[in-house]
Amino acid sequence: MNALISVSDKTGIVEFAQALHALGIKLLSTGGTAKLLADKGLPVTEVAEVTQFPEMLDGRVKTLHPKVHGGLLARRELPEHMAALKEHGIDTIDLLVVNLYPFEATVAKAGCTLADAIENIDIGGPAMVRSAAKNWKDVGVITSADQYEAVLAELKAGGKLSDKLRFALSVAAFNRIAQYDGAISDYLSSVTFEEDKLSETYVPTRTQFPGQSNGIFTKVQDLRYGENSHQQAALYRDLHPAPGSLVTGVQLQGKELSYNNIADADAAWECVKSFDAAACVIVKHANPCGVAVGLDALSAYSKAFQTDPTSAFGGIIAFNRVVDGQAAAQVSKQFVEVLMAPDFTAEALEIFKAKANVRLLKIALPAHGGKTDWERGRNAMDAKRIGSGLLLQTADNHELSLIDLKVVTQKQPTLEEMEDLLFAWKVAKYVKSNAIVFCKGGMTMGVGAGQMSRLDSARIASIKAGHAGLTLQGTVVASDAFFPFRDGLDVVVDAGATCVIQPGGSMRDNEVIDAANERGVAMVFSGVRHFRH
Repeated sequence: MNALISVSDKTGIVEFAQALHALGIKLLSTGGTAKLLADKGLPVTEVAEVTQFPEMLDGRVKTLHPKVHGGLLARRELPEHMAALKEHGIDTIDLLVVNLYPFEATVAKAGCTLADAIENIDIGGPAMVRSAAKNWKDVGVITSADQYEAVLAELKAGGKLSDKLRFALSVAAFNRIAQYDGAISDYLSSVTFEEDKLSETYVPTRTQFPGQSNGIFTKVQDLRYGENSHQQAALYRDLHPAPGSLVTGVQLQGKELSYNNIADADAAWECVKSFDAAACVIVKHANPCGVAVGLDALSAYSKAFQTDPTSAFGGIIAFNRVVDGQAAAQVSKQFVEVLMAPDFTAEALEIFKAKANVRLLKIALPAHGGKTDWERGRNAMDAKRIGSGLLLQTADNHELSLIDLKVVTQKQPTLEEMEDLLFAWKVAKYVKSNAIVFCKGGMTMGVGAGQMSRLDSARIASIKAGHAGLTLQGTVVASDAFFPFRDGLDVVVDAGATCVIQPGGSMRDNEVIDAANERGVAMVFSGVRHFRH
């Protein structure tokens, strides 16, 4: 048996090659890999000796040769193929070990030049991988170090690879080629070409939206059904998911997550991780129905639950702090579908053992910083399918601070009201438009979501507060978009609001500001809206 090894990432390759040699497998290799193996005392034949043609063009050409691809592509069961190999003095290659030039890592570096990117486009590697993967019945193709263990286990057990493993390796190889080519296309399609700057040191400008989008997603699991029972569904994740995202979580207990569970859980998690203080978010049908900050998980939950106990039944709950025994005991009194947190104490886990169907997800909170603006934009891209098309946009990750707020009324908000305005504004970003959110003391008091009329959203928020036994007197209100008329303002003020935050930008801003002055309430403009459809 012959194995050809040519790797850019040499993690574990020496040990793997030593194991192959111990099994009596002949080693072929190229360039730096061959030198590494030889330096470790392994008998290795350079590919140039086999092809009788030296590497050339700074290594750009070394394996593109019939003695390589013939050995990979020949079908062993076809006499004419084997006769052709014998006629031309070509040996079969039974195992190919290749990982590709680090194109993705290269272009991710700040200051990557166009020349560096181009030189890290592998040619011979993908060609060999495709040949071996196509001929999977006869050739095992290894494209990642994490496959070494499984390959060695089968070789040691039976002296050859099973059809099942060779086919799985082939699928993984074609997937890797698709990922690699997609990354190259994404990069080149995003480059702003400037002919007068094509020097070796040219660092191109890149657009967030390449000429061709090649998003790669890997399947996490099939789901029982989709949004409704007659629909089929599956969960996929980005090839390289952003740290702290829902798909990086680990399910600790509970039933299998459904399509709707996952959609709602994502809404809750994205909202709760936006807070620095201890926070709890309760979501029902993709909308927050209760959000609060507190001293700890328990106090945040207690406040969030008060907003709308009815809607919280069967809801999705997310914490940005470790859930301890006290918080778990309180949450376990209610019917909850999914509970997410950065971690759970042993006492909390013990409490939820009695609620075996509750799905517990442990998700690490993301670390901030360390990435370029381009990388952050690509990792935080929102996508929405339309008929035979795709809408892409950067994520709505705009954060507001006190210095961003513009008071436009005669009455000034108090410092406490300012803090509540920022809290309400953050919540409104995660509520479906039209969104009206009443808040006070770091908790939601009434949430109106998803109505065609902003007036109706305001009325619904007020009704819900009443049903929950909450008073809206002295609350602040966030509106995700501007008030086009004064009537929306009048509704929230009639309900008890004393301070309002809205984007501004309406043709009738002055009319609405005059109305606020007339009603004796403070109004603040954020200068940015938060539509969420």
